[in-house]
Amino acid sequence: MALDTVADPTDPYLRAAQTFPTLSPDQVARIRTFGEVEALPGGTMVFRRGDRTVDFFLILEGAIEILEEDAQGAPRVITIHGERQFTGELDLFNDREILVGGRIAEPGGRVLRLSRPRFRRMLASEPDIAEIIMRAYILRRVGLIQHAQGAVTLLQSREHGVADALRIQHFLSRNGHPVRVLQVDTDPDAQALAGESAASDLPLVLCGPGRVLRRPSNAELADCLGFAERFGPGDLFDVAVVGAGPAGLAAAVYAASEGLSTVVLEAEAPGGQAATSSKIENYLGFPTGISGQALAGRAQVQAQKFGARLAVARSVARLDCARRPHELTLDDGTVLRARSVVVATGARYRRLDQVPNFARFEQGGGIHYAATAVEAGLCEGEEVVVVGGGNSAGQAAVYLSRHASHVHILVRGAGLAASMSDYLVARIEASDRITLHTGTEVTALDGERHLERVTWTDRGTGAAETRPVANLFLMLGAVPNTEWLAGSGVALDRQGFVRVGAGAGDAEPDGAERWGGRAAHVLETSRPGVFAVGDVRAGSVKRVASAVGEGSVVVSSVHQVLAG
Repeated sequence: MALDTVADPTDPYLRAAQTFPTLSPDQVARIRTFGEVEALPGGTMVFRRGDRTVDFFLILEGAIEILEEDAQGAPRVITIHGERQFTGELDLFNDREILVGGRIAEPGGRVLRLSRPRFRRMLASEPDIAEIIMRAYILRRVGLIQHAQGAVTLLQSREHGVADALRIQHFLSRNGHPVRVLQVDTDPDAQALAGESAASDLPLVLCGPGRVLRRPSNAELADCLGFAERFGPGDLFDVAVVGAGPAGLAAAVYAASEGLSTVVLEAEAPGGQAATSSKIENYLGFPTGISGQALAGRAQVQAQKFGARLAVARSVARLDCARRPHELTLDDGTVLRARSVVVATGARYRRLDQVPNFARFEQGGGIHYAATAVEAGLCEGEEVVVVGGGNSAGQAAVYLSRHASHVHILVRGAGLAASMSDYLVARIEASDRITLHTGTEVTALDGERHLERVTWTDRGTGAAETRPVANLFLMLGAVPNTEWLAGSGVALDRQGFVRVGAGAGDAEPDGAERWGGRAAHVLETSRPGVFAVGDVRAGSVKRVASAVGEGSVVVSSVHQVLAG
């Protein structure tokens, strides 16, 4: 593949044997039984950027050129697949619009074509071939992201729409979509692309020739990029999973792999709070650690490989449990029906609403709820503040200390030992670029357009300290995402977390009639057939492994409910 940057040892394009593998004659022969051979003349477009449900092509003779389009729509060859190589990347596991085009090279050739259903059957029947293809597809997507190929163009300014630009970068990054970021303040090419657009229009997103979005919402962006799943009026699912954090993705993987028709509804991007962790080092099976985003990305591909459908940027506005199947109304008015529902909407970090100017800086830039490469780039050589004493705060502080000149951790308590894993506490104590401030809280935020200064106060002595800080990271506590359950009859505790198990419906006057004499399953809510897993559940353990475990085991209860 054409390389656009200086060689990087992590570049998947340098691992050609894995990213662009050549199959053996025996493997080709086995795939032949699933497809049809076609002879095509040179120049034939076998798929185009923006197509959905593209077929899988294995080249028998000749080659297929893979094309991307620039901002003006002009094609450019980025790689060529030769004999016994194959086309495709991660979008072959879903129904999104694809990022690149494919063209038969001159003078023509012969290909083996597999439709999407036949492709899935082949993967299920030939596990050794499936492993090669899965690895190649993951690496190809990483390569597209690293080289901004098949990308959308984000035109942003350091003075206008900063918060929206960060949100859009987060949305694209967490959904694994390549993006090319240009600064209109300094880049002549960006200024030319922006044309006569006003500062109030920024940021702009160029989705393709003639498609320009001005300060788009996540839903508008998803629609423009073809993320949106298309549902029919008669669609009925065995399981609807609401939320694609670790618990929801685990439920989707196990449900889909066991033959249940599964849909996952996610308001923003897969991974939940876990996706904001730069490295999770205490997750079983990953001794060198894994980023939350990488873990979520792999789980998403795994679920889609088994046939689960993932709808991104689609929130559930209402759950109706009064009828069976259950009905879920999405924020765009679409109504889905499901025989069972798994609530996995997780929790969000608390805000500092009591601090003056908080809302202004949250909207205008400087307040963050995640510490990823996007935020790290904003903090290079500067002081930052992390508020919180849990593992997420510790991971953020350690990660940011590699980029910031200094990291201040603020906690209201006397230390970290009670709420943070020992390995993180030890790493923080050993770092000369991290300072822990116990018994303190943020009391003032100041600046002109953007955050410039943060003041914190010792709760015991009343002493205040102000530092030149432009980026404040909040990782405080947990507020459940359960507003959408209002009116559903699903019982919540005083903090808004979902009650499950035998005690969930104790106060329900019609409980005996509704349950038909059976006992509630361990993770079942006060409404039969509706389950809750992960951080949204009352009494949950706020750990990724715990959430994955609950998402996995809940499927056995789903089977029993569906069979009853």
